[in-house]
Amino acid sequence: MSERIFAVIGHPIGHTMSPFIHKRLFELAGESGDYRIIDVAPDELPVKINMLNELCGYNITIPNKQAIIPYLDRLDEKAEMYGSVNTVKNGTVREGFTTDPVGFLKALEHEGISFSGNVVILGSGGVARTFVYEAALAGCNITLAARNTDAAGRLAEEVCGKVEGTKIQTCTITELDGSGIMPDLLINATPVGMYPNVNSVPVTDKVISRSSSVFDAIYNPLETVFIKKAAANGSKALGGMSMLVWQAVAAHEIWDGTVYSNDDISQLVEDSAAELKKLF
Repeated sequence: MSERIFAVIGHPIGHTMSPFIHKRLFELAGESGDYRIIDVAPDELPVKINMLNELCGYNITIPNKQAIIPYLDRLDEKAEMYGSVNTVKNGTVREGFTTDPVGFLKALEHEGISFSGNVVILGSGGVARTFVYEAALAGCNITLAARNTDAAGRLAEEVCGKVEGTKIQTCTITELDGSGIMPDLLINATPVGMYPNVNSVPVTDKVISRSSSVFDAIYNPLETVFIKKAAANGSKALGGMSMLVWQAVAAHEIWDGTVYSNDDISQLVEDSAAELKKLF
């Protein structure tokens, strides 16, 4: 049997948890798979696409999530809606998927965090898109708070245009203090608090204290100051490592139809956290 080769592509792509997580998932499933890191700058994609087409499948990170789309034969429903792909399965057709949404939802479900009611999302970039779309599909009351209110407005308009019945209010992050909004779930989709600027917090203590649950998309560090403050306040608090692992699980379900136990994935989240500490 020929060697099955998978990869993650991006640029720049230095320290990444993807090889550790995916190799472990292949082991848990009893499947063979060599998982590699491939640096692909945007201008290199046309040159390297034939090589990528020879892989069994691959994951995609910044900056190629949109750029890859013209080279694919088909997109799944969510990838089509988002206009973004992070997983490709090669075969008789080259199909693109986005596993971020299911990774996010699985992470919340596993932690017992409800995704309903008042959801406040911090940020208006590519990371925020996942959360805004899923909040709209879940019928949440959405507030999109960002430094760039123009970008927030464009994202809100886009989502409202695609998900019928959605209403999104936008504001600056500083305006949240006096808004009176009581978030059932507060989501950080900004890079504030990410390594190496680990002492930064995206919102004030006042906003955090009003939030029943918080989710931080950042996984390095494992516990941001934002997460620590929320936990100290008695809120349910979850960092991004769980989402990172669960979206990888979704990729293996696409590639091999693999089903994993919750216990195995819980252990992998813990092991991935330990591995991250070795890198930084």
